[in-house]
Amino acid sequence: MNVSTSTLYHKPGKFENSRFEKIHNVIFESSNAGSIAVANEIATLIKEKQKNNKTFVLGLATGSSPIKVYDELIRLHEEESLSFKNVVTFNLDEYYQMDPDNYQSYYYFMHEYLFNHIDILPENVNIPKGNLTIEESAVFCNEYEEKIKNLGGIDFQLLGIGRTGHIGFNEPGSHFNSSTRMVTLDYITRADAASSFLGIDNVPKKAITMGISTIFDAKRIVLLAWGQNKSEIVKETIEGEITSKKPATYLQQHNATTIILDTEASSQLTRINTPWLVDNCEWNEDLTNKAIFWLCQKTSKTILELADKDYHEHGMGSLIENDESAYELNIRVFNKLQRTITGWPGGKPNSDSEKRPERSTPEKKRVIIFSPHPDDDVISMGGTFDRLVSQGHEVHIAYQTSGNIAVSNDEALKFAEMGLEINPESDYYQKIIEFIQSGNKNVPDIQELRKLKGLIRQKESLGATRYFNVPDENIHFLNLPFYETGAIKKNALSNADIEIMIDCIDKVRPHQIYAAGDLADPHGTHKVCLDALFAALEKMKVLSYMKDCWVWLYRGAWHEWDIHDIEMAVPMSPDQVLRKRTAIFYHQSQKDGVMFQGDDSREFWVRAEDRNKTTANRFRDLGLTKYAAMEAFKRYFF
Repeated sequence: MNVSTSTLYHKPGKFENSRFEKIHNVIFESSNAGSIAVANEIATLIKEKQKNNKTFVLGLATGSSPIKVYDELIRLHEEESLSFKNVVTFNLDEYYQMDPDNYQSYYYFMHEYLFNHIDILPENVNIPKGNLTIEESAVFCNEYEEKIKNLGGIDFQLLGIGRTGHIGFNEPGSHFNSSTRMVTLDYITRADAASSFLGIDNVPKKAITMGISTIFDAKRIVLLAWGQNKSEIVKETIEGEITSKKPATYLQQHNATTIILDTEASSQLTRINTPWLVDNCEWNEDLTNKAIFWLCQKTSKTILELADKDYHEHGMGSLIENDESAYELNIRVFNKLQRTITGWPGGKPNSDSEKRPERSTPEKKRVIIFSPHPDDDVISMGGTFDRLVSQGHEVHIAYQTSGNIAVSNDEALKFAEMGLEINPESDYYQKIIEFIQSGNKNVPDIQELRKLKGLIRQKESLGATRYFNVPDENIHFLNLPFYETGAIKKNALSNADIEIMIDCIDKVRPHQIYAAGDLADPHGTHKVCLDALFAALEKMKVLSYMKDCWVWLYRGAWHEWDIHDIEMAVPMSPDQVLRKRTAIFYHQSQKDGVMFQGDDSREFWVRAEDRNKTTANRFRDLGLTKYAAMEAFKRYFF
């Protein structure tokens, strides 16, 4: 069930559709809404303690999941006079070895995102120390435990969850009785943190973490999980067996735990993903399509091979109990899916538009492809990009960010040294070389280095777009301000970002917009760029020319749309697959040593080809024509 921010979700107990679920959970439409609800609960508990002149002991987490909770707590402090003077905090963890003044430390993180903006007393802030000797750390861990116990335990513990199922840094294998201690980090945990450290090689291998038993002693636990990347571990945590291999499953035994989810993180839960297995469904077209595609996979049959028996044996009998037979239903769903396939992503001239995903008129369309990073366009929709250009449409590419942080120092050093060789008197290149060779990883890149890295990615992009025969004047480097901080932490989306987007759209006045709808991007830029587009469209939708603009969302290197979500599928021949690969190869700085690839070691061109081939195979398995590869899109209505 989707719940508004005003709902009192925080009393675990019996909950709907609990046949599969073992932990109380609440799904919100967005991480913003869920975060506000959690912050309000914390604020309420703080105030209750204040009325009785008591201390409120708050356990805190780091990482991206709680940031919006902290933003709302700061707002409550600044605008509604919420005081934190009676609050004592204990953070879950810290990297080892890590000095507190290192901008990658959790000490720095907590002060940056919360403590510097509220009135908490400095002596009431407790964060594990990551800069002690091993012997000193053992003593510190025992003292940390004693301090929590002496305050009567943690009143409210905020948690995130890693894809290994870790809570805090309690990695797979952690014992239920574990206390605060030093641990070795799992490879996946380190891979997920690689973006913050500019590469996995820079991520510490050890950490200090509060133990499972310490967390479990908290009177109230709220775990946050946002995004599609967390959906699989969320399902295992809520529906799976309790196991040390997935430490978050221990929370099934805690009687005051709630897991707060957004729609993407909840997508694999049985009641969301396959609700017909839980209870009777109210069937709509989207759910019907999803269920039939699932049934095909379950039975290894094509759509047109499904029989009444298949529907009844898999909890879907109600679909064919009305006027429509299995045969008629199969034909209808098959025809709809078939009509999503088109070799004319800009619309086929002189065709029946009702049977195609795009309009036939105007025959030549103005198109903007928004690319969050300087290679998302060719990685995610290179084949479609090529088709649009070759079919005569006026194609513009708008690169929303410079992508400079994804260029390694080693790559930038090559260009700086070439520049200095050509111009030995250049202070510019000399300054860059000296900064890189200093080896200081604890400070953001200097402005000169950021500019060089941005230029590297810009020129790579022009190589790819020229290969596809797009005029240089149709390439737009927007350099949205939110991104240009020189550090992993980005600014919030601002009116300046949105106005740049509006200006770009207004200059082109497009009939089609393509944008990245892939929210699994591990460093969050895709989501901010998509939010910028949505905000721009909201402001522009009253304009007459925008009524003729259709928006198509593509996904990136990490995930593809589910079959039932796909509204346009563009097939590619083997030759087109090779052309797409060549375009990706122009992005040489991202080819051999990808800095932000998560736990997938494949290069982006390999991921893209595998993903496109898998999509084509899924269509084939449903009984449609076999293609070498396919790119998929979902329409967004504004």
